[in-house]
Amino acid sequence: MGTVSIIVTAAIAARQYRLAMLHASYGQRTQQRERSAFASLADHFAACCRLEVDLTWWHGIGGSSLTDASLPIPDGQPAAGQVPSTYVPFRNANLLAIAVAWAESLGAARVFIGVHAADSAYPDC
Repeated sequence: MGTVSIIVTAAIAARQYRLAMLHASYGQRTQQRERSAFASLADHFAACCRLEVDLTWWHGIGGSSLTDASLPIPDGQPAAGQVPSTYVPFRNANLLAIAVAWAESLGAARVFIGVHAADSAYPDC
């Protein structure tokens, strides 16, 4: 999920709904920056609820240069048809499962996710 996709999605959702915002820490190299951006966005959109979940078990799964420091983060785009090394296996589906479970407990009417599938090399988009 790109930052722009998340901001646009939150802005669209905020037009009609009070926002409850979710942040996941899964051992990603960008964790500190992402947490800071989450706090800023939640403040900006006056989120009524915030949930930060610890998914650091993902680090043990491996397979992604975002969670495995022994794998280099590539410069540029992967070759056509190739999954980027920064892909975290099945991350978005896991995040949706957590978001839906939380939404049910809150009595939320909708769940929004900011992903873009049109030109993405990431299989879970």
